Amino acid sequence: MPQYQTWEEFSRAAEKLYLADPMRARVVLKYRHADGNLCIKVTDDLVCLVYRTDQAQDVKKIEKFHSQLMRLMVAKESRSVAMETD
Repeated sequence: MPQYQTWEEFSRAAEKLYLADPMRARVVLKYRHADGNLCIKVTDDLVCLVYRTDQAQDVKKIEKFHSQLMRLMVAKESRSVAMETD
């Protein structure tokens, strides 16, 4: 289970994983208050991508990325729409 050190690498890999097979991809967000860590995990049961952070600026990036993924998941033509990550 690769844990990414930079947000840019993780977001690109997670986007590719989701777009490869949207019906199998899952996203999990987990916050541990004791440690102050936020973890986002994207998996399709074959590949599992993890990014952990305790930085406030990364939380905003994760929130934006997560909302983009949710929009893709509910879109009627989700397979033809490409995400724009900053």
